[in-house]
Amino acid sequence: MLRHGLTGFLMRTAGVNTKLRCCRPTTPFLSYSYSSPLASFHYKHTMSVSPVEAGKKLAAYKAVDDYISPEHKVVGIGSGSTVVYAVERILQRPELKHIVYVPTSFQSKLLIIEGGLTMGTVEQFPEIDVTIDGADEVDPHLNAIKGGGACQFQEKVVAEAAKKFVIIADYRKKSNQLGVQWTKGVPIEVVPMTYKVVIKALENKLSIKPQQITLRMAVNKAGPVVTDNGNFVIDAHFGAIQDPATLLKEIKLLTGVYEVGLFCNMAETAYFGESDGTVSTLKA
Repeated sequence: MLRHGLTGFLMRTAGVNTKLRCCRPTTPFLSYSYSSPLASFHYKHTMSVSPVEAGKKLAAYKAVDDYISPEHKVVGIGSGSTVVYAVERILQRPELKHIVYVPTSFQSKLLIIEGGLTMGTVEQFPEIDVTIDGADEVDPHLNAIKGGGACQFQEKVVAEAAKKFVIIADYRKKSNQLGVQWTKGVPIEVVPMTYKVVIKALENKLSIKPQQITLRMAVNKAGPVVTDNGNFVIDAHFGAIQDPATLLKEIKLLTGVYEVGLFCNMAETAYFGESDGTVSTLKA
């Protein structure tokens, strides 16, 4: 059984109201085994599942079933609320528990530990069979904006180390063009002492207006968000992005930039959980 405090953290991450108490979920197409700790918590503490959460779950389950097999040795586990369901599905399949799982953040590290799975690092396993991760927005070419959870650097490292990179998301994350659906901006991780320099460079070299650039502030502490790497995050809204790969290169050239939340030409497949209980698939 998961410890109470950590359980609450994990499920709040997934967008589940942990104050609700009921004996079973009411969404009919979400039936599954309650053998795992995370699934057990869903069973006990959720009265109903919103279409968005249902979509996340459906996409995550199908991605795990399609892409993770007992023959795999190392799998990358991404960050965010949708990934909680991917780990949940892994725990329901005993034949996958021998695999080493590489986290992309402290959040996914906790998921792996609490699930009783074997955890590794990218230093130990620089070659990964498949990485499954969420996204904030995905275009028809499978370019993605990631980093809403401020984990873009480690997410990109683990994604690039994988032979196959798979995105899981709900229907809201599909977009004809990056920067249209996700309006919070492109996450740019920067070394703290350089954040003002980077902001000025974005204004002067990439012609972005000051009001379109924000230093991301923390919600439950004073001051800016600090990443797992000890850096700050700047969110820069470029509007509809015509050429994500070129924009990525331009931002990366700015002194002080640690990583950019643009994932271009990396994903093989994206799974989207639809509001009608189906899963749509987009392939590169």
